[in-house]
Amino acid sequence: MAKKRAPAVAYLRTSSAANVGADKDSAKRQREAITAYAMRAGLEIVAEFNDEAVSGADPIETRAGFAALLDKIEGNGVRTVVVEDASRFARELMAQELGITALIKRGVRLLTAGGEDLTASDDPTRKMMRQIAGAFAEYEKARLVSKLKGARERRKAETGKCEGRKSLAELYPEAAAMARKLRRASSKPNKDGTSRRPSLRVIAFKLDLAGLHNERGKPFDAKAVSRLLGEADNKPSAKPAG
Repeated sequence: MAKKRAPAVAYLRTSSAANVGADKDSAKRQREAITAYAMRAGLEIVAEFNDEAVSGADPIETRAGFAALLDKIEGNGVRTVVVEDASRFARELMAQELGITALIKRGVRLLTAGGEDLTASDDPTRKMMRQIAGAFAEYEKARLVSKLKGARERRKAETGKCEGRKSLAELYPEAAAMARKLRRASSKPNKDGTSRRPSLRVIAFKLDLAGLHNERGKPFDAKAVSRLLGEADNKPSAKPAG
């Protein structure tokens, strides 16, 4: 019996509109390199995600294709992503490392068609960049916690007591504002006319990258993002009929 191949997903990026399209050389070359490597490595490509006309310097958190990839792997258990090479993932080192860090946190490996495991790199520069990215996230978390604590203490000094339980939007105003902005951001529709409005998971991922977490330092999940959006927009909960 043939050995069962491990599932993997492919990630492609074309840097200019001229390279977009099924018959264009860039995407075709990337796809062929990824497929050939998957065959050699005993992998089966079960899905493909493509960011078209996206510069290698563009922030990873702004890429619709990469966000869709994260949605997919969180739901289907695939733990391997294959790209043609590191530059196809991102040309800017910081953008690379932010994306790689997002995959590492989800237990996902990022492999190149040349066999390099970008998530297991021992390169000291990459380690430094991951540490810097982590330090920024910790700084943002500490700043937000301090800001919220200061607001509570000022309120208590003014009134002699703290207010009752606050909504998530009141507790995390920066997160609520960013979530609302991401949800409402205008964008061109997909080719089939469907909306490109980011999903709750995508928004949660972007809040995580921005270092906006809850009071325990944990990332917001999709359910919490839904509450942030509802409360930020002052949407009343629906009452049952009758």
